[in-house]
Amino acid sequence: MQSFVREGDTVFCHSMDRLARNLDDLRRIVLGLTERGVHIVFVKENLTFTGEDSPMSNLLLSVMGAFAQFEKELIRERQREGIAIARREGKLPGQEAVSDTRAGGRVAPASCRRRLEVCACS
Repeated sequence: MQSFVREGDTVFCHSMDRLARNLDDLRRIVLGLTERGVHIVFVKENLTFTGEDSPMSNLLLSVMGAFAQFEKELIRERQREGIAIARREGKLPGQEAVSDTRAGGRVAPASCRRRLEVCACS
């Protein structure tokens, strides 16, 4: 997208965390695009960046980008905690295991079919 847009184009992005992984990347991308004459609209945050180098737009970009990065990191932390709890309880995330008498126990369906060449039709 960055190499495709031209001067005068407007990029609509659902939210800041969809455009960049962290605050540094967000600032680099937004400043790089706006310097080329591209307008950026963040729908969720209701913010538009047009390349005007005002202190208020820089503040909003930094603050809202920091909150987006913080929110994304919290989600990842909770996900890691949930996976750790599931592993401690003997539950692994992913596809539910099924029983196959020829396999002699419980195995994941896809690996079972590959190993035993069992048709999934029945």
